[in-house]
Amino acid sequence: MRRPLLIALAVAVASALAPAAGASAKTITYRYGPIDVAPGQNTIAFEPNDLKPTVPGYITGFRPNLTYLNGKVPGVDVVHLHHGVWIVDNYPTYAAGEEKTNIELPPGYGYRYDPGQVWVMNHMVHNLTPTPTKVYLTYELDFVPASSPKARRLRDVDTIWMDVRYGNVYPVFDALRADGRDGRFTYPDHDPDAYADGFRRNRWTIDRDGTLVYAVGHLHPGGLWTDLTLTRDGRTVHLFRSRAKYFEPAGAVSWDVAMTNTPPDWRVAVRKGDVLEVSGTYDVSKASWYESMAIMPVAFAPGDPSGVDPFSGRLNRRGVLNHGHLPENDNHGGGPGGLPDPRRLRSGTTITQGAEVTIDGFLYALGDLSNPLAAGRPPVVRQGESITFRNLDDAREVWHTITACKAPCNRRTGIAYPIADGEVDFDSGELGTGPLPRAAAAAQRTTWQTPADLSPGTYTYFCRVHPFMRGAFRVVPR
Repeated sequence: MRRPLLIALAVAVASALAPAAGASAKTITYRYGPIDVAPGQNTIAFEPNDLKPTVPGYITGFRPNLTYLNGKVPGVDVVHLHHGVWIVDNYPTYAAGEEKTNIELPPGYGYRYDPGQVWVMNHMVHNLTPTPTKVYLTYELDFVPASSPKARRLRDVDTIWMDVRYGNVYPVFDALRADGRDGRFTYPDHDPDAYADGFRRNRWTIDRDGTLVYAVGHLHPGGLWTDLTLTRDGRTVHLFRSRAKYFEPAGAVSWDVAMTNTPPDWRVAVRKGDVLEVSGTYDVSKASWYESMAIMPVAFAPGDPSGVDPFSGRLNRRGVLNHGHLPENDNHGGGPGGLPDPRRLRSGTTITQGAEVTIDGFLYALGDLSNPLAAGRPPVVRQGESITFRNLDDAREVWHTITACKAPCNRRTGIAYPIADGEVDFDSGELGTGPLPRAAAAAQRTTWQTPADLSPGTYTYFCRVHPFMRGAFRVVPR
């Protein structure tokens, strides 16, 4: 379904811009792919990546994107980069999500690069439609060759990968309205089972003295900020809050967002034994958010004495907006969509206990709002009983959810509509199976039952993976 092919054109583009010995800083553009994107794809791939500079030096900037083969950037509501991680010598070093955060190290610092490094591309390209396509994962590097006089003035930095679910192939958690406090949910603080195994995945112990010089957060829709703290000798100090700036008119509900990164003069002196900790906060006042992330890579300069004592009160914590509104986020959705209001439809098939509603070809067999025939009417279940959904599309490695949305849930699809804002929360997870890590997003099951304690009424739902899919069912009194 995907080809890890580094095509001749991509290599030619990179080679044409590759720095020659003795050159000053260059911007090098790479196009990884083409990636064959299957209908409805939402899988994780780990593939070799040889698209990197041919000479040693320093990487001082990194700007990711996703394009069609013609260079056009796809709409986020059509195809988007759920995440891309550039793994260097078996450690995550550069990364991006659909907010497309850029890395711009402050002057005087760079990631040391050697052509002998082994790069692996971990990408999750999400196709929200049933139409196959091809894309490139592109990235620009600001590169200073080791032979350049400028290189001699640069200090080495390493990435400290701060992640609230560190160590998981698919490091996600749910931020639910029921679990939040005053409309906000902070992970791991508000989840008592976050680290049931006793491993505090959101912590990192500094192994050498040095200086932290750069940090920026990664969140999913609904996210408000990530926080970075440091603990030393029992004292804890707040280092930085990477805030989400939503350009989305509806607020914190879409990918139309940019994060703030640390200011150019942010320097934190750290000592061996200091403990860094990260957390992520989501707005759960409007909806629940499933499969959320909170990640905050930090650039660390070992041995650098220029940092400010974080307990001194002289640390500049004012964030800098990483970028502005991106045009691929212009389709917000929510306008008239042409689908019926299921609350006004006649009741459909009565579901007996144990009977199933299948999902096949991106359609719910019963109650699909796009079906104008009798099968599109909401199926009926008696109070106290459940409907079982079964995903037959799993055979094609296509996974679906049944996620509650506010009735009538029939308006136009976009990056901000629909969302998981039903009167009652329910969610099936991504119904599907497959070998890990490719199927890490899948629930490793193909069936799910609606809650048996629902009150009488008409319940509407959508697929979080393919939001154009809408459905409804009805609960009636015994």
